[in-house]
Amino acid sequence: MRRAFAGLLLTVPLAGTAADEIAPPHQEPVREYAARAAASAATRCTAGELMTLPVSLAQEALVDTAYDAATGRLHILYRMQFNDLTEGWNWHPDAAAAGGDYYAFKYLPIASVTEDRGSYRAEDKIGAPQEFRIRWRYDYFFVFDNPYDFYARDAGDDAGFVVDVAVPEADARRLAGGDLRMSLRGQLAPDCLSDSTTFWKSTFATPVDFTLKKRYLIGRLTEVFFHDAASGRLLARLPARPASR
Repeated sequence: MRRAFAGLLLTVPLAGTAADEIAPPHQEPVREYAARAAASAATRCTAGELMTLPVSLAQEALVDTAYDAATGRLHILYRMQFNDLTEGWNWHPDAAAAGGDYYAFKYLPIASVTEDRGSYRAEDKIGAPQEFRIRWRYDYFFVFDNPYDFYARDAGDDAGFVVDVAVPEADARRLAGGDLRMSLRGQLAPDCLSDSTTFWKSTFATPVDFTLKKRYLIGRLTEVFFHDAASGRLLARLPARPASR
């Protein structure tokens, strides 16, 4: 997570909360996906169903924080410029030719699970038997096609979710150091699941058979939350603003 504790913050709309408001409870992404995948096609998706899910902040480069001691405010930016969902079903060249986006859906990561599935002994390099491991990873995402309800389409490098939060400097440092959390609320689409699989065969230099499964919950984003992991306090909520398109 990139952070700074000096300088002047940009002026942005403030997403306010009550001082004692608690972060909303969220559902467990892996369990929610599995339950829907196991259901029949007729019952797995309820259009408009609201879900509240955690957002993974493991990709620290996506999050910028800056504290302005003069105003006592922490500026938080979760960057979205390159969060395009590049699955084939989301590629729309005709829309791009008309001035839209190649990729209509953006994504937020919500969970990741890695499984080691044993090993086997083989030769990738002749005369050099070695142990090859088998590893699977499941990455889960919430994908949505209304990103510009939250930020301007032409925002450039600063495209993303932005809030300013009034906190003491000590709390700002603690949040920037790892206590900041983020979650989302979204409505499911009528067809709310998708997935993909990519496989990398092991080599002598990289002795791991690696399978990556990507699993998507599809819908529309209605709200983004930032909260304090240590206290559970809700720092800010950022609702969708369709009029800002």
